[in-house]
Amino acid sequence: MTLSPSSAGASVRLLCVDDHAFLVEGLKAQFSVLGRGAAVPEFEVVGRLATAQNLVKEAQRLRPDIVLLDIEMPGPDPFEMADRLHRLDARARIVFLSAYVRDHYIAQAYRCGACGYFSKADEIEDIVEGLRQVARGSGAEGDFIFGPKVKARCRPPKQQRMFGGVRAGKREAQPPPRLDTLSARELEVLRLIGKGLSRNGIAEALSRSAKTIDRHQERMLKKLGLETRAELMRFAIREGLVEA
Repeated sequence: MTLSPSSAGASVRLLCVDDHAFLVEGLKAQFSVLGRGAAVPEFEVVGRLATAQNLVKEAQRLRPDIVLLDIEMPGPDPFEMADRLHRLDARARIVFLSAYVRDHYIAQAYRCGACGYFSKADEIEDIVEGLRQVARGSGAEGDFIFGPKVKARCRPPKQQRMFGGVRAGKREAQPPPRLDTLSARELEVLRLIGKGLSRNGIAEALSRSAKTIDRHQERMLKKLGLETRAELMRFAIREGLVEA
């Protein structure tokens, strides 16, 4: 598979993976405004998926220039699917767009080969400008494009070390040490525990069995050196996985 950037004069082709249609429609509306009077629109949404389940398959079929990927969705872990896509083609350009701006999410996005990370709270115009940078190749070979809200959220020393005006090695992008011991799925379970969901509620939200959730919880307790579910909840809030 080869995901090649659009040639000069061609539209930038986007594959949007998000279970909320309103955001995709908002982008389409902005693209329509930008494309008025142009012989060829600057951006074109060539496909939309509600989960990352068929991300690799659809990327192979549609050959987008950029994959715009949400994080908080049902189904497979988006970071794992993005990593799989990037391993198939190192030139695949992936940009995460999420309502959640967390250090460990940003670090995971960077490690799986993404080109950027934007908040859904960013202005549409800022997201579009970020996509332009990625399409021009600014997100290639180690550069990482931040949206305005992400820049504001990141602590300056960490931001400079991770991505600051020069290209940084991906090994430098590390999430908080204790959170780094957890898998992506365990982090998702921990976030839902922090929100106060029951084991059955978490199982339903993630389409997993209650026993599977119990196993995740047991592993997290061991990895984090905690003893109770209440401690997990407090830990999740303290680490910024959920709002207190």
